[in-house]
Amino acid sequence: MKYKFFCVLLFASVLMSEKVAKAQVVATDYAHQVNTLIGTKGVGLASGYLYPGATYPFGMVQFTPSYFSKRSGFVINQLSGAGCEHMGNFPTFPVKGKLKMSPNNILDYRINVTEEKGHAGYYEATVQESIKAQLTVTERTGMAHYEYPEDQQFGTVIIGGGISATPIEQAAIVITAPNKCEGYAEGGNFCGLNTPYKVYFVAEFDTDALESGIWKRDELKPNATFAEGKYSGVYFTFDVNRKKNIQYKIGVSYVSVENARENLKAENPGWNFAQIQNQAETKWNHYLGMIEVEGTNPDRTTQFYTHLYRSFVHPNVCSDVNGEYMGADFRVHKSRSKHYTSFSNWDTYRTQIQLLAMLDPEITSDIVISHQLFAEQSGGSFPRWVMANIETGVMQGDPSSILVSNAYAFGARNYDPKPLFKIMRKGAEEPGAKSQNEETRPGLKQYLDKGYYNASIQLEYTSADFAIGQFALHAVGDEFASWRYFHFARSWKNLYNPETGWLQSRHPDGSWKSLGEDFRESTYKNYFWMVPYNLAGLVGIIGGKAEAEKRLDEFFDRLDAGYNDAWFASGNEPSFHIPWVYNWIGRPYKAQEVINRVLNEQYSSKIDGLPGNDDLGTMGAWYVFACIGLYPEIPGVGGFTVNTPIFSLVKVHLKKGDIVIKGGSEKNIYIHSMKLNGKPYDSTWIDWDELSNGATIDYGTSSKPDTKWGTKILPPSFP
Repeated sequence: MKYKFFCVLLFASVLMSEKVAKAQVVATDYAHQVNTLIGTKGVGLASGYLYPGATYPFGMVQFTPSYFSKRSGFVINQLSGAGCEHMGNFPTFPVKGKLKMSPNNILDYRINVTEEKGHAGYYEATVQESIKAQLTVTERTGMAHYEYPEDQQFGTVIIGGGISATPIEQAAIVITAPNKCEGYAEGGNFCGLNTPYKVYFVAEFDTDALESGIWKRDELKPNATFAEGKYSGVYFTFDVNRKKNIQYKIGVSYVSVENARENLKAENPGWNFAQIQNQAETKWNHYLGMIEVEGTNPDRTTQFYTHLYRSFVHPNVCSDVNGEYMGADFRVHKSRSKHYTSFSNWDTYRTQIQLLAMLDPEITSDIVISHQLFAEQSGGSFPRWVMANIETGVMQGDPSSILVSNAYAFGARNYDPKPLFKIMRKGAEEPGAKSQNEETRPGLKQYLDKGYYNASIQLEYTSADFAIGQFALHAVGDEFASWRYFHFARSWKNLYNPETGWLQSRHPDGSWKSLGEDFRESTYKNYFWMVPYNLAGLVGIIGGKAEAEKRLDEFFDRLDAGYNDAWFASGNEPSFHIPWVYNWIGRPYKAQEVINRVLNEQYSSKIDGLPGNDDLGTMGAWYVFACIGLYPEIPGVGGFTVNTPIFSLVKVHLKKGDIVIKGGSEKNIYIHSMKLNGKPYDSTWIDWDELSNGATIDYGTSSKPDTKWGTKILPPSFP
């Protein structure tokens, strides 16, 4: 009897274990929650500028059709949400039959790409109406599976060398075997700025070609093996009469062909597409599973995990499996840790670096070290905007100093801070300091001597100085140095014109420029709020909370500003922090209202569902923070200002414990109570120290505004 009971119990236990295991598999398949097509279409600034293809978390390779032209081929490098044409090296396409004319620049070949689908680590589409293309990746390699239609006897794969998203002159590919080729190409430009990196590749097919050759411009050369120069490439034609599937894999390096070959050998030595896809999805599940959310709206969940996915695409590994990478001095270096690139820091310092530091402090520490090494190799000062090993100089301010300070503030600290502080000081104190050929702080001499410069640039400098002061105080322990930087951070007040009541630029002689001058990619009404470290002082200088509330109410009348529109720009970084300013004037219910409007009116799961450029994960991270109800408002300071979470349950898995957030809602958008670790909490600010080891936040919410909650203790300001 006991034996039978034990068997029944064991059988039931096995069944239960299987059910639990299956449930866990389903519950943790976050990769398939991602829809990579969101934000891949749009017009100009109101576009995500995103690609739909396959990539790996922080991976070197992005195997994808370019945002800028689906008909230009599946390329191997592309930035997520950068608003100018760029990269797009080694485009490839499967085409039907034998090649009868030169593909030239590929675009003119008029190859249709339809029926696109994509999730984290995987992409598929139909090429030329009937060829099924599937793409996946490892960290440094791409893999394609091409399935030709039943009626085809021959199939061809073309690979471009002297073709990218921008014009390039230097490129070369050599066919080394009936199923292999290798080569290199240069980088073209970005936003009109030269980006002369070099990228190398080796590629293989799982089948020997029946025929092969090259092309250059309009000329097709069968049986030739070497192609070079603009609008050139190679092709391989296969007999697909019996074997309809052709597989292709490509290894990449920014150092050498030999390293590209080693990367491919180490990461994808076989021909098992499903296995490589599964590995990519597993890695994505690891990262996406760092934040678990539960809610009543499946569409919201799809958007959330898609934006979280985009937060982990960049920065990119640029060191090879042997540790080598191309330095900012154009020499080959070897790193003990992984070396990273793709730094859109004017954007990412506001949201993404804080998210990465929270969730993966080790990788974020390596990203910080990568900034240090780039600076040391490029003249001793931080860059602003890096592609491959090139400082492009795009945008303004001193954002890398803020980024490093933010990383430290949110727990990424596995490095020596003193060399980083030295780099910060050089850029902030030495007029003319450069990274490669780009000046770190243009106008620095006037800023230091007179305390004012062009308005939007100065406001970026003052935020950087405040962040450097925080880094000096907390990372280096240099209180004396921190005083200096906090002093310069206060110089925002020199931009206040009491006659107009706004912050505005001054001529070198101190006289006022016109109100709208010198606000790059924004307006004076947006940049007015760019004093996130001293919002109390900003509110005070214009007469107090009532005036601030009036300005904010008018500002949020619309949410779709372009660069020259004087209202809130959901898709532009200088506006990102402004909804939470309501928390500093005792009107948190209005912050809750505006953020909910932005999430519902400006974002969707459509192909054009973003209000602006994602900018290498910046907008993705903004969406994540807004949805979980925590926003990192103050540069260089670990902590969050709060809003109503949009999910009923959120679990943020940190290294030292989970942040569990309960009580959020899609409909009851107003907070009327809050508990932190079971105790009533009546502030709209939570220090990072309260959360870094794990914590529980419980919200009570309502469909009606609560005008009293969160008004007694205002968030911090630093005069």
